[in-house]
Amino acid sequence: MKAIGIVYFSNTGITEVLVDAFCNELASEPVEMITHKIMGTEIIRGRFVNNDLMKKLQDCQAIIFASPTYMGSVAAQFKAFADATSDIWSEQKLAGKIAAGMTSGGSENGDQSETLRYFQILASQHGMIWMGLDMPSNYNELKVNRLGCQAGVIATSKEGKPFDEDINTAKYLARRIYQFIK
Repeated sequence: MKAIGIVYFSNTGITEVLVDAFCNELASEPVEMITHKIMGTEIIRGRFVNNDLMKKLQDCQAIIFASPTYMGSVAAQFKAFADATSDIWSEQKLAGKIAAGMTSGGSENGDQSETLRYFQILASQHGMIWMGLDMPSNYNELKVNRLGCQAGVIATSKEGKPFDEDINTAKYLARRIYQFIK
């Protein structure tokens, strides 16, 4: 069975809503979803430690990175995970896998594209193939890509909840990724 891994951190729950939407969109498909929320207990002396997760990711056909945007980049918890992937980087254990990203921020132009750019660089260092969106912003009946970012999913929230269009964009990305790995 094909597998998609999602490694994410979520503090306020907005990023987790995107991850859940992505997974739920593919619930009826023959694909295993390996989701992992980065927990503070996995960060020991500043270093993310979870060897089982690293092994599971190597068996995935696609890996999705997700983190809120804090101060113009990924959250520290996600950065700890990214740094830990250097242990498998030298052997290019993730090379050839599809990669994509999702992020959330407190404002519509909160530098979320920098977080997606960070994910792209991380994927490139591992020899992964980046998958962005293929949909112009909101110019479609699906009402996806509300904020017009082609690099991946960007969400903002209103009163603590992400916009429906942003959730739909996460679902759209799930379908897009699935089409390439099935």
